[in-house]
Amino acid sequence: MPGGDMAKPLLGRRNMESNPDLAATVGRTIGILGSGDFARSLATRLVYSGFQVVVGSRNPKRCAGLFPSAAEVTAQVDAVKKTNVIFVAVFREHYSTLCDLTDELAGKILVDVSNNTEINHHKESNAEYLASLFPACTVVKGFNVISAWTLQSGPRDGNKQVLICCDNQEAKRTVAEIAQVMGFTPLDMGSLSSACEIENIPLRLLPAWKIPVFLALGLFLCFYTYNFIRQVLHPYIWEQKNKFYKIPVEVVNSTLPCVAYVMLSLVYLPGVLAASFQLRYGTKYRRFPDWLDQWLQHRKQIGLLSFFCAALHAVYSLCLPMRRSHRYQLINAAVKQVMEKKTDAWIEEEVWRMEIYVSFGIMALGLLSLLAITSLPSIANSLNWREFSFIQSTLGFIALVVSTLHTLTFGWTKAFDENQYKFYLPPSYTLTLLVPCTVILAKIFFYLPCIHQRLRRIRNGWEKGRHDFENPLQQQESVCAR
Repeated sequence: MPGGDMAKPLLGRRNMESNPDLAATVGRTIGILGSGDFARSLATRLVYSGFQVVVGSRNPKRCAGLFPSAAEVTAQVDAVKKTNVIFVAVFREHYSTLCDLTDELAGKILVDVSNNTEINHHKESNAEYLASLFPACTVVKGFNVISAWTLQSGPRDGNKQVLICCDNQEAKRTVAEIAQVMGFTPLDMGSLSSACEIENIPLRLLPAWKIPVFLALGLFLCFYTYNFIRQVLHPYIWEQKNKFYKIPVEVVNSTLPCVAYVMLSLVYLPGVLAASFQLRYGTKYRRFPDWLDQWLQHRKQIGLLSFFCAALHAVYSLCLPMRRSHRYQLINAAVKQVMEKKTDAWIEEEVWRMEIYVSFGIMALGLLSLLAITSLPSIANSLNWREFSFIQSTLGFIALVVSTLHTLTFGWTKAFDENQYKFYLPPSYTLTLLVPCTVILAKIFFYLPCIHQRLRRIRNGWEKGRHDFENPLQQQESVCAR
């Protein structure tokens, strides 16, 4: 069984002494019906949290070696008799096999930890179905959003919340105390009718990522088509040169930084719009439009997708010299230099441009990496609000500025070269500058002393049209009264 941090109690002695109810909970006997992966992980976590664990199995001799030595593995009927709180860690299809234990289970608290394979697969939730089979028991839905891995490694490396619902407040409180002793954070979700929603949560595939992913794909298709027209289609039509070999790598590599740069600016654009909204109406108590509210809630996902595209751009850029086409181009350039009897192809301006361009790119990727790492819950929970805000807001804005400098040094003077306008279309990097430069200029505008002071007063509770001598608490109370 796992050791190390796993064997350390997750709840400190000081927390136990400050809460007598939790201290009384430790040491009680908890039953588990089932011997699967989740049951084994649950038994391990309960044992290391200070509980006495008895496991009920249909084949106790065969399963005894799979559980911690401190846990008692016995027949189901014997396990049920030894405790009042029982975790039912079996599939819904096997609930009927427990009907022989109806008399022994009467008056017990059954904690249903099961999930379905599809959303709303059954008309009623598993917990409600279990309650209908055992009406003399009190069924609590909980721990189904916690994975076996989280139970094994502890809540420090996984989700801390345990969603709990039940019709009986006392039973709900008992299970919540058990979750707290195990180191998790119980969250009351109401009556047992909420079990269906709780069971659907683990089945949803990245619900908060749908809009950001479609946004990233849309931007990628737009910029890819634009770069294809300029880099492949234009030479083929006007110069009769076949450059379709650029499609898999070079066109993709030209598209990825455009998407990453625009997505990064879209992380900070809603903050600019929200500040403008507050300045316009002179209050923070007026709700934002729904589209802006949704945009603000998806900033984390948009930022992570920006980092993903930037990381792919870095990998693609490192692979460019490995292409066979690049080697042929180098040989052709060398032969041409020999034919023209040139002894030195060094161009000082181009050397400096590329050195600065690469340096800014490395710094931007490093800052984006820091933003991505600190957005992880396990890292964010170790930071206080000021630290998190400094990294995500201040360093994030610096990352946007550095990315802008990276883009400008790539373009250099090319934006003023008429040969760069294929089909009268400007280079793609000039298009990407529109939104980020707007955000940067707006941020600079908001940092002006007069604007910054007004915005800070609004966010502290001041409202336009009200007396300046009123303190924010009085204003907030008057708004709540309305």
